[in-house]
Amino acid sequence: MQRYLALASAGLLTASIAQAGGMDRSGQVIAPLFEKGGETGSYAELSFGYVSPDVSGTAIGIGSGDMAEGYLQFGAAYKTDLDDHWSIAILFGQPYGADVSYPSGTGYPFADSTAELNSIEITGILRYRFDNGVSLHAGLRAQQLDADVSIPAIAGYSASAPSDTAFGYLVGAAYERPDIALRVALTYFSSITHDMTVTENSLATGAVVSPYEQEMPEAVNLDLQTGISKNTLLFGGVRWVNWGDFTIAPPVYSDILVGRPLAYYNGDYTTYVIGVGHKFTDEWSASVALNYEAQAGGYQSNLAPHDGVFGVTLGAKYTRDQFSISGGVNVSWIGDAETVVNRSPFLTSSFDDNMAVGVGFRVGYNF
Repeated sequence: MQRYLALASAGLLTASIAQAGGMDRSGQVIAPLFEKGGETGSYAELSFGYVSPDVSGTAIGIGSGDMAEGYLQFGAAYKTDLDDHWSIAILFGQPYGADVSYPSGTGYPFADSTAELNSIEITGILRYRFDNGVSLHAGLRAQQLDADVSIPAIAGYSASAPSDTAFGYLVGAAYERPDIALRVALTYFSSITHDMTVTENSLATGAVVSPYEQEMPEAVNLDLQTGISKNTLLFGGVRWVNWGDFTIAPPVYSDILVGRPLAYYNGDYTTYVIGVGHKFTDEWSASVALNYEAQAGGYQSNLAPHDGVFGVTLGAKYTRDQFSISGGVNVSWIGDAETVVNRSPFLTSSFDDNMAVGVGFRVGYNF
C-alpha cells in the first residue's frame, strides 16, 4: 500500500503545487527518498509538467490582457540503499520561478512589461533509519538563480542579474509503519542567499552596475499518509514558506525611481493538500486531491497579481514489473488581488476570476 501512494502523489504535486504562493513551483518534494526500490534498494525517476495560467486585470477600465505565461517544469531523482540503515538520494528540481509578460498595445499602464526568474536546485540527502520506524535525514542544496525584468512605463526601466549559485541545507525526521502504510515526515529547508551583480538601465540614471544580495526563503514541509481501508490511502501535506520577509529590491528601482521593492509579498504562505488514493488492480491506481492556500490580503505586486488558490487534481498510475508511469491534471482557481498601479494620484488595478491548468507525468524505475 505504501508504494502506490507515491505513484498517486507523484502526478499530483507536479501540477498542484505549481500555483502555490509567491514564486513557489515545485514544493521541494523529497518523496523519492522514501521509495523502497527494487532488488538493490534503488529507484530513479523523471518528471515533466506544464502549467498554463490565465491571469488578467483591469485599471481605469483598461484590461491588462493575460500577463502570466505558461511554463515547463522538469525534475529527476535517484535513491539507493547503502545498507539496512543508510540510504542516499539526489534530487533535481526547479523550486522557484516567474514568467510575466504584459501584452503590448493594450493601453494598460504596464503594457509591454516583462519579468523572468529561473532557478535550478540539486539536493543531496543522507538518511538513517532506526529499527523502531523513526528515521533522520539531512542534506545540502546547490541552487542556481538568474532574473531579468523590463518595465517601460517606469522611465524605461530594465534590469538583469546573471546566474549565481549558492548553497543551503535541509534537515528532517520521519516515522513509518509499513503495515498500515503510515508515514509522517517533517523537513526544514534553509534560506539561501545569492551574491549577485545586477545591471539596471533607465532613462533617468543610464546603466548602473551594483552588487546585490537576493535571499530565497526558508520553508517547512509536513507530509503525511496512512491506509484507511484495504487498498485505500489518505494522504496530505502542509507547506509553509517565509514569503513575508522576501523582496526583490534592486537599488536603482527601489531607492531612486520608485522607493519600494520591485516584488514583495504581504505575509507568509501556507499551502495545504489532502487527497485519497485507491488501488483498483495490481497495475492501476488513481487519486483525487484538493490544494488550498488562504489569501494574505493587502495590495499585491504587479509582477505577481494573485492572492490565494484553490485547486483540484486527478491522478492515475500504471505499474508494470519494475516500471511505473503516473500523471495528473490540476485545475486551480487563483484568488482575486488588487495592485497599486500609481501612487499619486492613487490608482489601483483589480485581478479577478483567474485560473490555471497544469498537467504532469512521471516515469519511475525500481532496480
